[in-house]
Amino acid sequence: MKRESRYQAWLGLTFIAAMPFASGGIAVADTSDRGTEAARLDEIIVRATRMDKRINEIPAAISVITKDEIQLGRQQLGLDESLAGIPGLFMQDRYNFAQDLRIAIRGFGARSNFGVRGVKILVDGIPESLPDGQGQSDGIDLGSIQQIEVLRGPASSLYGNASGGVINITTERGPADPFVETRLNVGEFGFNQIQLKAGGNAGRLNYLLNFSDMEYDGYRTHSETENTLLNARFVYAIDDESEFSLVLNATDQPVANDPGGITLTQMQTDPTSARQRNIDFNSGEALDQQRIGLSYKKSFGERHEIRLRNHYVWRDFANMLPFVGGGAVQFDRFFVGGGATYAYSSELWGRPYNLIVGTDIDRQDDDRKRFDNNTGVLGSLVLDQTEVVTSIGVFVQNEISLSEEFALTLGVRYDEVEFDVEDHYLADGNDSGSRTLSETSPMIGIVYSPSEATNLYATISTAFETPTTTEFANPSGAGGFNPSVDPQLATNYEVGIRGTLGERNRYELSLFTIDVEDELIPFELATQPGRDFFFNAGKSTRNGAEFSFVSQPVEGLRISLAYTLSDFKFDRFLDDNGNDFSGNSLPGIPDNLFRGEVAYSHSSGFYGAIDLLNVGKFFVNNANSAVNESYRVVNLRVGHVDLRFGDWLLSPFVGLNNLTDEQYAANARINAFGGRYFEPAPERHFYGGVAIRYNFGRGQQ
Repeated sequence: MKRESRYQAWLGLTFIAAMPFASGGIAVADTSDRGTEAARLDEIIVRATRMDKRINEIPAAISVITKDEIQLGRQQLGLDESLAGIPGLFMQDRYNFAQDLRIAIRGFGARSNFGVRGVKILVDGIPESLPDGQGQSDGIDLGSIQQIEVLRGPASSLYGNASGGVINITTERGPADPFVETRLNVGEFGFNQIQLKAGGNAGRLNYLLNFSDMEYDGYRTHSETENTLLNARFVYAIDDESEFSLVLNATDQPVANDPGGITLTQMQTDPTSARQRNIDFNSGEALDQQRIGLSYKKSFGERHEIRLRNHYVWRDFANMLPFVGGGAVQFDRFFVGGGATYAYSSELWGRPYNLIVGTDIDRQDDDRKRFDNNTGVLGSLVLDQTEVVTSIGVFVQNEISLSEEFALTLGVRYDEVEFDVEDHYLADGNDSGSRTLSETSPMIGIVYSPSEATNLYATISTAFETPTTTEFANPSGAGGFNPSVDPQLATNYEVGIRGTLGERNRYELSLFTIDVEDELIPFELATQPGRDFFFNAGKSTRNGAEFSFVSQPVEGLRISLAYTLSDFKFDRFLDDNGNDFSGNSLPGIPDNLFRGEVAYSHSSGFYGAIDLLNVGKFFVNNANSAVNESYRVVNLRVGHVDLRFGDWLLSPFVGLNNLTDEQYAANARINAFGGRYFEPAPERHFYGGVAIRYNFGRGQQ
């Protein structure tokens, strides 16, 4: 079915569904709980630490975002819409779907020009990050997320490779009363999105399904995308102490064009333009992915709990890059893995004691081919190899309560990551080979709680990060591995305080310094512009401060502030060309980052929010000779939740992005060849939509 006819059909169904409203009287649903903020720290439960814990027990910086902040009135183009208010995070590239959202936590991930590096992403306990350290967000369904937890700073003692930070996503469960909902969202630049969601309980089975179909022409030339997502979660309560979960996810993205980076002059004169080579070579990607996740949880009384997981991912991917030699990439991926954790809670010397031990085993199998890109036409085969990455990790973590005020956490993990390449294209020689990388990652943390309203912590944590299979690529053009690239190692020293002021204010302050050895740095070659290769810098230091404050001065009004100060420097860095960049700032991370939001939610159901994101200038190359200038972006969204017409609920919303019409780069490509660093963001633009929901059985209440 053509897309036009599909949307006409959806619009027709929406109109038919809305017809019963005409015969019913209008009422407003009870929304008095919306917008309230629980200030008590011991009421905030997180799972990113692999054990359900109260946030005040964790010796690390961690933030929690809930459903309304993620979904309510959002355009739902990317995770950055809801995560921008978390200090320590810097995100780019919402508008280039061929490159995926770039997420950096304390600088981890900043090097990536596509996908996610250095940050572990999990959805319902199933990893979106691969054994080689690469992750994607293109299969994450924003329309069904219940909660996001962000653990800022190295966490390899729990999660292993590429855990400079952790983003743990939990999707919704169905409510007690079954429902069905459709959401229509439209906007400028050819944006159209349809969602259909249903959920509820059927005996012991809880279920939620969400379907999303989106097309977007984009602000710039050659930036069109189409994406269809299906996400389903089923949770079966076997008994009062055990449950089994099944997660199904399918992603079909047949079109995601890449307009490429342009120069500063081009951005200033024609920000909608694409790089001509990207158009000529039809640069962009297409993918098809299916994911199955299984998990099992069982408690044995109050002291023992086991959790098991198993997942299977199939991904077919094709990418056209803007050059001839090897500029067309295709691979078929099979990603399989599993893990087990055992948690024990008891007392030691009369004080609370918690122990968790576990193991993770994952395998990534890529059949990769590269062809010449003859101006958008598939050319001769130039690379054919099978890449297998196997990772095995075991970990243990102890939490010991030393007194009423002090708690000590000790953890350690051992990981072994093996890369194997079997070369099937032997015209240029046999580049088959293997590399095995291993690392032990310890951590120690202490929490001091002089009162329920104040918690102080100090921690030393570590992270290691192997090059991904694509980052191992040889600049010489041969297959196999680049023998000069090694893993990146980091040690994080951190102190922090979090607490509440009265019943309506919550704050957090973190100070850290991170020593990084063998920092992985991208670069481009003149002969293959648009493709990244990597090498190691000698040593770098990252000093930073993160502050957040949330206040609810009166019922319904919420003010949130987040500020990040980053001073990230190369201590020792001499590149292969003899350039000495020691003392320079790491590219891709602003020194100053501020985000503020004022949100209001009335008991009648009306809500509105305005936010400001202020990004300080940052360098875009190792030489620090090119700068992405500072910018300020203001966004506005308003709407009404749950206007009731009998058993039907109507929730309209509108939004205005880039309210002040700021000209800025939505993404900066690090160390791009020829000064093509910048990808301009859209000018001021609006979106709007409506959600129509039917709750079965609610009318009888």
